[in-house]
Amino acid sequence: MGYAISQNSEEAELILFNTCAVRENAEDRVFGNVGALKAQKENNRDMIICLYGCMMQQPHIADRIRTQYPYVDIVLGTHAIARLPEILYKKLSEGGRLIEIPQEDDGGLNDDLPAMRDGSVRAWVPVMYGCDNFCSYCVVPLVRGRERSRELSSIKDEVAGLVKGGFKEIGLLGQNVNSYGKTLKNPVSFARLLRELNDIPGDFRIRFMTSHPKDCTHELIDTIADCEKVCNHIHLPVQSGSDRILKAMNRGYTAKSYLDLIRYARKRIPEVSFTSDIIVGFPGEDEDDFAKTIELIETARYHSLFTFLYSKREGTKAAGMPDTVSKEDKARRFDRMLSIQREIGGSHHKSMVGSLCRVLVDGKGKTGENRLAGKTPQNVIAEFDGDESLIGSFVDIKVTGYMLWAVTGEII
Repeated sequence: MGYAISQNSEEAELILFNTCAVRENAEDRVFGNVGALKAQKENNRDMIICLYGCMMQQPHIADRIRTQYPYVDIVLGTHAIARLPEILYKKLSEGGRLIEIPQEDDGGLNDDLPAMRDGSVRAWVPVMYGCDNFCSYCVVPLVRGRERSRELSSIKDEVAGLVKGGFKEIGLLGQNVNSYGKTLKNPVSFARLLRELNDIPGDFRIRFMTSHPKDCTHELIDTIADCEKVCNHIHLPVQSGSDRILKAMNRGYTAKSYLDLIRYARKRIPEVSFTSDIIVGFPGEDEDDFAKTIELIETARYHSLFTFLYSKREGTKAAGMPDTVSKEDKARRFDRMLSIQREIGGSHHKSMVGSLCRVLVDGKGKTGENRLAGKTPQNVIAEFDGDESLIGSFVDIKVTGYMLWAVTGEII
């Protein structure tokens, strides 16, 4: 439409916020950033402010924007994002505020929309949208809708084009990639998708996230073991180690069945690494529940964890549960869990010293001049000396040292 990216918000004629509703902190940041634009809008009435995405799909958030932020010009829910050019044109030609928050999409996935990618090494490719799981704490199904998968041929064409264009790592995205293909007219499993993409010619890697444990099958694990381009890393969010809490979360598995999956994967893929998500302080979580979470962490021995304090989300089942866990207990449990995980993660990195790794170089390192950084197939960060001309290529390194968050090495 003739717009170009501005590096300075004060010079921008159009400011867009793509919003997330998974946790309260993300929403608070949006309100803070939008509030900071009030004076700028008063000085430049022609500037257009647009908010869209998951936050806006929530009625109470949309009402708050409508009443408390009158200088926001356009509000779009998740099912209206593809109509941004049309709605922006209407704003430019007719003026006024435009709020478009349809409760359902029309089933289309807008595969033909062009993508402007940031960088030339890694590319993210959505393979499915929405979620049918309805975990009791999660707002995603309420704002993203039910599961819809892209056609296999469309994904293959996009990935083949990216590989031809020089991208070295393809990340497959979905709220639950393990459910990919179930809603297609001719259903396809996620395992088959991985095999089809693995057969595309070229020197590249495939990653994916996020996986739901209840839909993670032996077939999928066998596929990762068989496909040389699929990274030996599985992000498998467990959320809790207590069966009582898992049931209250509506997760659909037990701690035992979860650990059985990890054991099977390590048998089939000896070099596999696991990362996970854990929520601390879910309503009703007691010390015994938390102790079981710690026990699971020590058994699973994750390479790293994404850890969160429970965040109440309006409209979810958990929002109506009594929250009996004090802030002090949540903080204490959180700190203890991080301390244990730091020790486990550090031991993984220590065990890598002396080994050889293939690393995709994706940028400059943080530990000194002339340092490069990249990731191993197990998703471990590695830093080493090297020329910037290596960015975007694969190199082999020997691991010579380690830190809590990364390993260091030398190019072979």
